[in-house]
Amino acid sequence: MKILITNDDSIKSPGLWELVRLAKAYGEIKVIAPAHEQSGKSHGINIHDGLELRKFDSEVKSFSLNSLPADCVRVASYGLDWEFDIVLSGINNGLNLGEDIFYSGTCAAATEAAMMGKKALAFSAPPGAFKVVSTVFNEIMEFLISSKLFENGNLFNINVPAKPKGIKLTFQGKNHYDTRFVPEDELYYQRGRHHFEKEEANINSDVWAIYNNYISVTPMNYDRTDYQIYQKFSK
Repeated sequence: MKILITNDDSIKSPGLWELVRLAKAYGEIKVIAPAHEQSGKSHGINIHDGLELRKFDSEVKSFSLNSLPADCVRVASYGLDWEFDIVLSGINNGLNLGEDIFYSGTCAAATEAAMMGKKALAFSAPPGAFKVVSTVFNEIMEFLISSKLFENGNLFNINVPAKPKGIKLTFQGKNHYDTRFVPEDELYYQRGRHHFEKEEANINSDVWAIYNNYISVTPMNYDRTDYQIYQKFSK
């Protein structure tokens, strides 16, 4: 299997290289990742400026790109003509749950791959705890394969809690984030925190799973059509 690995925390992120180490047992690895951190940049691409691709010294063929995660996947395919079967994105330094999926560069890179018809997995863990993924990586891959999820879908968002006690197939929930814009030194900063406990009744959502110490595996789709409205009014 030919594997492309990227992230949104930059080419120098320890989580990226831990994912490279874990994935070596599954196939041939190549890496393109942003030269600088691109957290929260979502599915942006650079269509006006030239992109600088630089070789990065590592045990596998690796490059940094001065752009966003989705562009890393695009350059690999459309610029370098690399062949790959699957994209692994992460390990993100922080969870990507609920509405945060829309902001996540980690999820965007995986989504870009799915748009190309490739398989794609986005991996995230609590801040500073990316190594917890190492303890369950093979278990997650076995879950995806043995349950035949890989045969029925291309795109999966995977979040691992600090102390995982099992795996749950989940749907996108709500973060219940108390967003505040706080003035500091004549600038506004976004502040707040998640309230995962408010999701306790929404059983089997991704937020519920993490709050209850389960690994969350969410099948996703890039088609944002509201089919209920479409089917209701298209007649």
